[in-house]
Amino acid sequence: MNTTRHASIEIRKEDTHFSAAHFTVFSASERENLHGHDFFVSATATGPVDSNGLCFDYNELKTRLRALCNSLDETLLLPAESPHIAIEEGDDGVTLRFSDECHRFLRRDVKLLPVRNITVEELAHWFTDELVREGLARMPIDSLKLRVSSGPGQWAEAEWQRSSHEGDSR
Repeated sequence: MNTTRHASIEIRKEDTHFSAAHFTVFSASERENLHGHDFFVSATATGPVDSNGLCFDYNELKTRLRALCNSLDETLLLPAESPHIAIEEGDDGVTLRFSDECHRFLRRDVKLLPVRNITVEELAHWFTDELVREGLARMPIDSLKLRVSSGPGQWAEAEWQRSSHEGDSR
């Protein structure tokens, strides 16, 4: 009987975190005040164990996760796809219009993300989408659970599953 063994590897390291400012938008006229969090990120990848007793090179996943965290560190995160916020980018600045407010930020301080809101839910999906876009699907991984926390006891999780029609380089 030929059975494939699977294993899950969790990556939750001291350096898979970032500090960023944001505000959550609740409606067309209501939002939180601008504030910051120390966000923490963990990933659990599942795949088949090969003949050498390895699932995949998890150093590659750790490196990618760290790079994504570093790209957000010490920035103001803004949702580029919010239906309630208008964002104008200039050479040196970003102007944000929300309800009757107008805010201007230095371009170097802002990270625009292709999300609808800056929430742990949206950030979990952003990290997952970025990892898949960067080649996760080429790795021998069948599924990924990505978790983002904005504080102790407050996590959101997104999940990616390899579909049966995705290219598989194993």
